[in-house]
Amino acid sequence: MIDWDDVRYFLAVARGGSVRAAAKRLGVNHATVLRRIAQLEDRLGAHMFEKLPSGYRLTAAGEEVLELAEQMEVSSHQLETRVFGRDQSVRGLLRVTLAPTLATYLLMPDFADFARLHPDIEMEILSSGELANLTNREADVAIRVVYNRKTLPLNLHGLKGPELFGGVYMSRDRLAAWRTGAPDPIRWIVISSHGIPDWVREVRTTGVPFRTTDGEAQIVAVRQGIGMTTLPCFVGDADPLLARVPGTSLHMYGTVWLLTQGETRKTKRVRLFTEFVSRRLAAHTPLLAGLSVSRE
Repeated sequence: MIDWDDVRYFLAVARGGSVRAAAKRLGVNHATVLRRIAQLEDRLGAHMFEKLPSGYRLTAAGEEVLELAEQMEVSSHQLETRVFGRDQSVRGLLRVTLAPTLATYLLMPDFADFARLHPDIEMEILSSGELANLTNREADVAIRVVYNRKTLPLNLHGLKGPELFGGVYMSRDRLAAWRTGAPDPIRWIVISSHGIPDWVREVRTTGVPFRTTDGEAQIVAVRQGIGMTTLPCFVGDADPLLARVPGTSLHMYGTVWLLTQGETRKTKRVRLFTEFVSRRLAAHTPLLAGLSVSRE
């Protein structure tokens, strides 16, 4: 009998194209991946991969195994979600995926309240730039900002939340200096992978861009008075060191959605969590829309 764990390692190498990529995805070392692949090849009596300078390429036998392995993966996920969906206890693991900014600057106090209400639920907050896959049970609930509803996968169940707006911000000290005619250049502070949004390109600056690799560094940079940047209103308006740049308007980033999948959404802990967070998001509507503070 073929070990499903060996098949998982095979799929990781086939999809990642290398042992290193598979090891990173699975959270193991190189040796473990190589050992698992060797076990599978011994059981099947065939080599699954050809090692090339560019990485690992499937052999003809590997191509045949890939299709069946993917079918096994689908069946495994279906089995897990059906069993999980029958679990109606208010205990166990609950994994939530969302962008780091939403977790850090908006919802963490709400997550803490939920954890205090349900101490037997083990919460795992997956806040990173890479959103976990609900279909593969990498997470139970996803909180995502979606600009176009049509882009939502049809297999996910969605609970619509408030609209999220953003604006242009700079530090209050930098704004005060700017108003007095200080000659220092005003730079755009941008995340390297995003650049300057089209909706604020008409706001002219006098310096070259200042680039960061993540949102947290971007926020710290604008606090330091380097220049201006675009931020969600729930970040910029709540920060006492920042102010909106005069003459700029707000722009809608998208709508906040709570997403679940298949049988998973029927579990009691998932239902309790989505209902709780939905109510909290509704309470955050003015902050998300940029209406929570008066403008100077």
